[in-house]
Amino acid sequence: MSRRVKKPLKPRGDRPKGARPYRGSAAERPPARPGGKPSARFAASAPRAPRPAPRPAPFIPEPEKVVPEPAPLPTKVQTVVVTADENNMRVDRFLEARFPGLSFSHIQRIVRKGELRVNGKRADSKDRIEEGQSIRIPPLQLDAAKVVGSLSEAGAKTLQALKDMILFEDADVMVLNKPAGLAVQGGSGITRNVDDMLEVMRDAKGQKPRLVHRLDKETAGCLLIAKTRFAATALTGSFRHRSARKVYWALVAGVPKPKQGRISTYLAKEESEDDTIMVIAKHGDEGASHAVTYYAVVETSATKLAWVSLKPVTGRTHQLRAHMAHIGHAIIGDPKYFNKENWELPGGLQKRLHLLARRIVIPHPRGGTIDATAPLPPHMLQSWNLLGLEADRFDPIENAPEE
Repeated sequence: MSRRVKKPLKPRGDRPKGARPYRGSAAERPPARPGGKPSARFAASAPRAPRPAPRPAPFIPEPEKVVPEPAPLPTKVQTVVVTADENNMRVDRFLEARFPGLSFSHIQRIVRKGELRVNGKRADSKDRIEEGQSIRIPPLQLDAAKVVGSLSEAGAKTLQALKDMILFEDADVMVLNKPAGLAVQGGSGITRNVDDMLEVMRDAKGQKPRLVHRLDKETAGCLLIAKTRFAATALTGSFRHRSARKVYWALVAGVPKPKQGRISTYLAKEESEDDTIMVIAKHGDEGASHAVTYYAVVETSATKLAWVSLKPVTGRTHQLRAHMAHIGHAIIGDPKYFNKENWELPGGLQKRLHLLARRIVIPHPRGGTIDATAPLPPHMLQSWNLLGLEADRFDPIENAPEE
């Protein structure tokens, strides 16, 4: 992160509502001025002769970790109790975490039919569960395996399309560069999505790669995929325990002040006949969840536009889009949250969501770290070029806090 420039203090009213500045790490702060008064501790002590460097400890390799495969899917009805770690999870996310071998369509089917019950009552896939609740789970099964090597012409094209998106891949994990406009999962009016496309990548055992998180349809960038049940369990746990670090880039209206800050609000879903959006809520409101985002301005185009880097601590639906709109700097091209009156898009910029899942850093299931970065999608690259923004500039959000 670049050094902070000392500026006169501004009254609270100059800061966007819901945002407060964050400070850089101690390593980034400038050293004390020459001639400054030393502390009493150091003034009273005489200089000491340097101690000899300690001898390095002998290298002892760690024993290889044996990680058990997740438990098999239940073949008969069972009842489980929600743990503290699972508190406030959505029903569908709970099933994915407990049984990563399940497909999205299978989860939706058993919930829709009422086969899954919470404290004896039917539940919707989007309902939130609470610690101590009893969940009745019906017999489950993996999707039937397909014969390897029997892809149709359309299947072969789908497979190639997925391969063209790959940013990182090994035996357990794959990171895709999802294009803007491609849905991650199926839904009303959606004919093509990543989850269905992954059917063509089933292995010899019939295992299909699994989604472990999601991106909005119009958001481009890093999408993490687990290729095995073992990896799905580990990666889902990393997201649940907030071990994953995600960085997003966006183009927003205006220039946020202060140029680095923290946004902390509660968000709740507001549904209407035509749309569903997230709105700012109060603690204790029905369905309200705490959401925290750090932001930093990377570069500006006069005072009308700013390139911001965003680091979400929590992972709420539309969190970044709702938060930037909340502080008065909505993301350019956002059809749900951009509602500035009499605001005209600069010439040459496409009216599409300017939001990129730029980078993801997460522990690898078998040790080490996955670190993948996505390039700007075509419509954002065009905007960066037109505005003269330098896409290779250092990203100041790197040292933002993780909580």
